[in-house]
Amino acid sequence: MIALPTHGRRPPHNSSHENRMLFRAILLLSLFTLPAQAAELLANGDFQSASTPDGPPDHWPGPKAGVSYAKDGDNRYLHLVSSKPDEMVMTYRQVRVPKDVKAIEMSWRQRTADLKKGKQAWFDARIMLQWKNAAGEKVAGKLPAPNTNKNSDWIEKKVSFVVPEDGLTLEIMPTLFRVEAGSFDIDDLKLMAVDPAPIEAGDKAKAEADAAKKAAAAEKRQANAAKNAGTDGELIANGNFQVDGKDKALPDKWGAMKADMSWEKEGENRFLRLKSPEAGKMVMLYRPIDLPKDAKALEFKWSYRLADFKRGKENYFDARILFQFLGADGKKISEASPAAASKNTDGWVDKSKQFLVPEGAVTLVLMPALFQAASGTLDLDNLSLKAVDPAVLIAAAEAKAALDKAAQIDPEQPNPAKFPQELRVEGTKTLTKDGKEIWLQGVNVDSLQWTHKGERVLKSTLVAIDDWKANIIRLPIQETFWFGKGSGQTDGGKAYRELVDNVVVLAANRGAYTMLDLHRFRAPKREHVEFWKDVATKYKNHPAVVFEIFNEPHGTSWEVWRNGGFVEDKKAPADEDNFLTPEEKAAGKKGFHSVGIQALVNAVRETGAKNVLIAGGLDWSYDLTGVANGFALDEKGGNGLMYAAHIYAQKKDWLGKVMCVADKYPIIVSECGANTKKFAFMPAEYQEDAATWVPRFLGFVQQHKLHWTGFSLHPGSAPMLIKDWTYEPTPEWGGPAKRALAGEKFPAPDKPR
Repeated sequence: MIALPTHGRRPPHNSSHENRMLFRAILLLSLFTLPAQAAELLANGDFQSASTPDGPPDHWPGPKAGVSYAKDGDNRYLHLVSSKPDEMVMTYRQVRVPKDVKAIEMSWRQRTADLKKGKQAWFDARIMLQWKNAAGEKVAGKLPAPNTNKNSDWIEKKVSFVVPEDGLTLEIMPTLFRVEAGSFDIDDLKLMAVDPAPIEAGDKAKAEADAAKKAAAAEKRQANAAKNAGTDGELIANGNFQVDGKDKALPDKWGAMKADMSWEKEGENRFLRLKSPEAGKMVMLYRPIDLPKDAKALEFKWSYRLADFKRGKENYFDARILFQFLGADGKKISEASPAAASKNTDGWVDKSKQFLVPEGAVTLVLMPALFQAASGTLDLDNLSLKAVDPAVLIAAAEAKAALDKAAQIDPEQPNPAKFPQELRVEGTKTLTKDGKEIWLQGVNVDSLQWTHKGERVLKSTLVAIDDWKANIIRLPIQETFWFGKGSGQTDGGKAYRELVDNVVVLAANRGAYTMLDLHRFRAPKREHVEFWKDVATKYKNHPAVVFEIFNEPHGTSWEVWRNGGFVEDKKAPADEDNFLTPEEKAAGKKGFHSVGIQALVNAVRETGAKNVLIAGGLDWSYDLTGVANGFALDEKGGNGLMYAAHIYAQKKDWLGKVMCVADKYPIIVSECGANTKKFAFMPAEYQEDAATWVPRFLGFVQQHKLHWTGFSLHPGSAPMLIKDWTYEPTPEWGGPAKRALAGEKFPAPDKPR
């Protein structure tokens, strides 16, 4: 027979059997209809009930290191004890909370002895609480963490809190949180459902009082910032590090340095130095600066010097200054874009940067950093911060917002009736399915090779086709993002692949082709075989898709180029650094085994994909002489193969290096261009001026009817076809290229370069 609780009530001693049974039925029903405020939610919170004499209290976990159940006479209680400094001692109890419970009062008795707090102020004795939802996920909610670092005999404690909307389970975790030493005893732990209204009112009043207090303190700080700015408006006190009122070689307002930071001197000039102690280590200084209330825009100026620098495993692991805005409550509101550097300087360099102050910002935090760099020394001096007129920045922000809105292009559903015809190669000609010769002319739509999110790739695709009259888009992509292994990707590459597909569909729906370019360098690896198996399976025989199987081979023999072999991992040129994998960066001169270009061709064809293939030669896809001399690829019975050349203003002997295969294969110049500002990674005298190179190059392409895709329809990827995201052409390259795409003829050059 089950013994039912009576909650203080018992039947009359002279009741009949029927009356007793009726009473028990009524009592059983009452257990399910008791108001929530009367319900005890935690079973065996006094630790007295135990199914086995030597076992732990019912519903509680068994003993473990530092956790046991002790007795005073007949009373059992929870006993936590720290056996060594900085040890985490914790036990755990999970309580399912009925749906109608809106607030809880937790009460208990506790005792602490020989307690010494740990290295941090919060390393103490405490009861941690955590809500979880039906899926077992953590739920945000305001929860107390009652704590103490003082010794006491048994004392009674209680706290109250509201149940969050999706809070189903409450986790209770009595803890000695990394204390130096001590014991923590708990008994008579109870959870009672209570009315949430007083708690909510108290929380609201406290929050309002805290907010008012913080707002008053922030106003005072803002007033002090305006007062201390003085006549010149300077907000960084002692930004040149020269004032040392205590003569302790510590600049006023800056204080002692952390590890890997120091104050250095050259002559009488003092400056700040950050030095990377080891690869991947974060070295960062934190300096909060209060702002005047009327500061709506800021100009930050600084001098820096960078030496012995090597970028870390990610592209943004560099030398940078981070800018973070805080509100009156000290919480982050937003960040300004960082000032980043990744190239060693020849002495000191002066820089400046302007940005708007977000609404509600009280403090700007400056964080100069060597951000997980592989190595390097960053010197900083002459830091200055002043309020400036926000009008120009506001206008620029509004213009950017308008451009951003215009760049929001909705994906389209495929419309095969509008797709272009499938391509095939016959000899030197590229033909459509009905046998008509086609001349492919277009642009590169960049960014998916360096960010999995892309930068206006859909908008750029539409501009290229509708406005610039391109009939082909070269879309550089890479395998890391395709398979979802890039930094910040959490979906296995699904969003990246969908974005690539959206570009393909937009182009195909307008009768244009997409060239999917594996934008890697040097020589292909085994992971590139897997990439092409997957891509080719997805776009197998798609009439609007062609494959450029490897971007820019270089630094190998023609034998290794085609058939694979060992590739010495020499130091990468400057324009390749952004695309190297962490493994490539770490390899030094150990080298790697390349599978060869032919293996990529085989991978595509083995899927059954007959799509036209494009392969670039050596010298960064410029030199095709090996193809003409016995190292041509076997395209394995598909729709044919074209060869790619990348022609820039430093490349010479177009006839000898490129046209050497023009009598056997179609050629596509899949990268080309020149800007007034020449490439910084090679001597300027090696590069022809854009003013003479561009018309000569376009005349050469038209003279030989070479397929071509100009680089690049992105304002930050040189050589740029456009000035900015308004898509206004650069005058020296974008303008002539756009006119050539529209049909303007350029004179054939007398002397090809």
